[in-house]
Amino acid sequence: MAHPIVSRQPRVWRVLDAFCCIGGAARGYQELGAHVTGVDIRPQPDYCGNDFHQGDAIAFICEHGHEFDFIHASPPCQGEGAPAKGTNAARGNPHPRLIAPTRAALETTGRPWVMENVAGSQVRKDLRLCGEMFGLAVLMHRYFELGGWTVVQPPHPAHRGKVRGWRHGQYFDGPYVAAYGKGGGKATVEEIRTAKGIDWSHDHFNLREALPPAYTTWIAHAHLFDTNTAVAA
Repeated sequence: MAHPIVSRQPRVWRVLDAFCCIGGAARGYQELGAHVTGVDIRPQPDYCGNDFHQGDAIAFICEHGHEFDFIHASPPCQGEGAPAKGTNAARGNPHPRLIAPTRAALETTGRPWVMENVAGSQVRKDLRLCGEMFGLAVLMHRYFELGGWTVVQPPHPAHRGKVRGWRHGQYFDGPYVAAYGKGGGKATVEEIRTAKGIDWSHDHFNLREALPPAYTTWIAHAHLFDTNTAVAA
């Protein structure tokens, strides 16, 4: 006898979106029915979540994280990649390293969580996602540390070609756009919006920073349906 699929999703799945930017992550969780509360140190007039609080994300996690069913955290990556670390050392660390204190805050909440960052960061590499997994026109490899739950790493398909743009004096064409920086054939605002599936903002910097919602739709589905951990009601 077949058994019905039972979701662990409560009537309202409450997600905290820390370091939320414009809500690329938030929109993905909303696709699975989440009520998403964002927190960011900067004002985010384009934020697409259900609620927004301006303030220190780590302090907010410590004070309110236990009130949510799931926490997503995307500490700023400017100080995390290998090139940035060298630059930080030379300039006296202008970008704070927030992964360790964010992890410490998340671990106090007793809630399942995910923390995202770039290659070369201190985030534990429990999961890697790439735009090619979702048929996007941007690669944007990101790594995710999982707290209180696990999931099997999905296959990483071969890239279909190069990222469009100039590199070392040579122009390359390809199926992907460079959604970072400006000039040199890098993506325009409209190209980033299309490539990432973000249609609610025109802010070039924030669009570059935002996760494609497809990533967190996948994470939400994996957490709610593909793992053995329970979500507290």
